[in-house]
Amino acid sequence: MIHNDNTHHLNFEDKKITLIGTAHVSIESADLVQKVIEDEKPDMVCVELCESRYQSIMQKSQWQNTNLLKVIKEKKAFLLLSNLILAYFQKKIGQKLGIRPGEEIVRAIQVAKSAGARIHLVDRDIRTTLSRTWRCMGLWAKIKLLFQLVTSVGEMDSIKEADIEKMKKKDVLEMFLSEIGKSFPEIRRILIDERDQYLAYMIRTAPGKTIVAVVGAGHVPGIQSQWERHIDLDALNQIPPKGKVFGFLKWGIPGFIVCLIIVGFFYAGSSAGTSMITWWVLANAILAGLGAAIALGHPLTVLSAIVSSPLTSLNPMIAAGWVAGLVEVFLGKPKVKDFERLSEDLSSLKGFWKNKITRILLVVAFTNIGSSVGTFVAIPLMVKVFA
Repeated sequence: MIHNDNTHHLNFEDKKITLIGTAHVSIESADLVQKVIEDEKPDMVCVELCESRYQSIMQKSQWQNTNLLKVIKEKKAFLLLSNLILAYFQKKIGQKLGIRPGEEIVRAIQVAKSAGARIHLVDRDIRTTLSRTWRCMGLWAKIKLLFQLVTSVGEMDSIKEADIEKMKKKDVLEMFLSEIGKSFPEIRRILIDERDQYLAYMIRTAPGKTIVAVVGAGHVPGIQSQWERHIDLDALNQIPPKGKVFGFLKWGIPGFIVCLIIVGFFYAGSSAGTSMITWWVLANAILAGLGAAIALGHPLTVLSAIVSSPLTSLNPMIAAGWVAGLVEVFLGKPKVKDFERLSEDLSSLKGFWKNKITRILLVVAFTNIGSSVGTFVAIPLMVKVFA
């Protein structure tokens, strides 16, 4: 039995479980995982992956099956973009440390198969985690998070040697998420605390008598604290409904704008009403178009953002970013090679604009942000005209 600061021995019913806390970009962690599995000869090896992330590791062609039209129509462009930014962060750290991100997970899978042990995926589906995160956030919190992610990855080149040494001893991605959690406590609860519960439940109920579980070091204290507690797995897998406030704003703001324009025409004259419409169109069109331009969208994509934004901002069922994103998909026509180069392009921040896939996601995100800002810029200008 191996004793190490990063290995922890737990029991549940008649099971003996060795929990290994790893840094996702540490060669030492990968070596430790291999040694523990070879020495313990477990029946089952649990890894901190969900099915979709497991497939992305084991099947290099997985990205080629991504349906961007479906992603945009299902309003998941922000989710996918956030996931890719986190993947970029991890890969960038891996480059500095000279190791492929997730090497310890890959090693665990390979060694487990060689030793005849079965693989058990114990992490919550990444789509559920991101959907729960996204649903609990308001618009401005989403915008703030996106810019914080971009700012964080933009600072990657300034990491010093001392920082790298600290990273070798920790789970880098969890450390990064913990930093975000300081600004967004609700995000930390979903990304880390809830997953601690999920991981604890899945590991302790895994088939087999002798089990080795490989998780990020940041999850170990949480798993240990939840080990003996009752955990409601169904609750952790639920996507919460949109809040009533969101529903009110979704329909209330467009309704307020329409009423404001009507009142302007009736009580302040056609000139005032026309001025209100003009401010509404200009604020939405200019800022949505600017967002599409910042994402380096095709000129016709920028034009579609400009034309659609004043109208979509009054329709709660559609957004300017979706229109612009769909136009960019049809004009850019992403090819298989774009999916194949995605991993390579994500090695630099510039790659997000270079690769057609991520550029489309940026078009959706930045156009929606511009359109949303335009709405709140337009309202006081319209009220001023009415006054």
